[in-house]
Amino acid sequence: MKSVLLFSVALAGLALNLAGCANVKPWQRGTLADYTMRSDRDPLGDGFSDHIYFTREAASGGRGVGGGGCGCN
Repeated sequence: MKSVLLFSVALAGLALNLAGCANVKPWQRGTLADYTMRSDRDPLGDGFSDHIYFTREAASGGRGVGGGGCGCN
């Protein structure tokens, strides 16, 4: 009984994953290729986020910046 339930849940999960896949039509690619869809569209904001992340990480010491993880340059 337990294996039938587990199989049913796995099959339902697989069906949901496959239902989420879709082909992008040629006329829809312009929307997806828009500048606002890029993850690196704001280099200044990315720099601030990197500085905050690597300052709090403290083990890495920053990205390309000398010093420790204290945040001072």
